[in-house]
Amino acid sequence: MVRGKIEIKRIENESSRVVTFSKRRSGLLKKAFELSVLCDAEVALIIFSPKGRLYQFSTSSLIDETIDRYQRHYLTINNNIVKENKAQQPEKENEIGALHNKFNLLEESKRRLLGESLDSCSIYDLKKLESQLEQSLCRIRARKNALFCEKIAELKEQERKLKVENAELTKMFEEEMLPLQLSLVPTVFDL
Repeated sequence: MVRGKIEIKRIENESSRVVTFSKRRSGLLKKAFELSVLCDAEVALIIFSPKGRLYQFSTSSLIDETIDRYQRHYLTINNNIVKENKAQQPEKENEIGALHNKFNLLEESKRRLLGESLDSCSIYDLKKLESQLEQSLCRIRARKNALFCEKIAELKEQERKLKVENAELTKMFEEEMLPLQLSLVPTVFDL
């Protein structure tokens, strides 16, 4: 028989909660024992009941030995992490410094391109800046001309379509007006 899944949440009925705690605690202690025997693992399990009662299981003679081993292992791992972070810190500081310098250079370059902070520039720097501005201006003019050409081509295409449409409408108008004009012309018999 298959049991349905239960929703994992606090059991509101106190007597059911105590019974469930007792059964699951026994099952957990049994699984810890089986794990230690089958896999030759060092297992320590500590459980405090809702009333504060202690239940424990350990494969070693004293649970304190397992806890001490855990703490030594935990400290070793934390020390290794701290050492790695300290080893990486100078690299990060160097990278931060390099990025800060690059940012300052870009800011200075931007100010010069805007015509600010030119007092400290030499003639060579000013000629170089002038050359950069001329190149930028050439690229800007080329882009502007390309946009103008695209717009002109687009407008010419629009003009061509409008002329075709106008010719079609004129033709339709003439075809519809011709019979009307003929009906308005007096004939010899009408006179």
